[in-house]
Amino acid sequence: MSPEKSQAPIDYDRLMQAHLARVFNERDASRRVKAIAEIYADDATLYEPPDATAKGHAGIEEAVAGLLSSLPPNFVFTSIGPAVGHHGVGRLRWQSGPPNGPVAVTGMDVAHFVNGRIHSLYVFLDPPAA
Repeated sequence: MSPEKSQAPIDYDRLMQAHLARVFNERDASRRVKAIAEIYADDATLYEPPDATAKGHAGIEEAVAGLLSSLPPNFVFTSIGPAVGHHGVGRLRWQSGPPNGPVAVTGMDVAHFVNGRIHSLYVFLDPPAA
């Protein structure tokens, strides 16, 4: 039996919902750093549009901290339905804006998992509605 078949199945929804809630919605840096260490592989890479790349836990923390500091303090990221995935790749649609307010942006995260943790995360932003 190959090592890949002996691994436990990936709970894409649990992991991607945790990434959204505990990393991208976490304003407390110490809690966010702990979550990154639990959810992301040590050598993980975050790819953000248009061409930003952050590598490793420290790089991902820096990128997320920069993003959160650029947003109004009441902005939150909310999933649009459950995450789905197969063959080690999952996706989660999300929206962001003030709670109970207008949606400011929508997008999707696509993650590649290795050993049950996010190894690569690609952030896609939807074009603004016309």
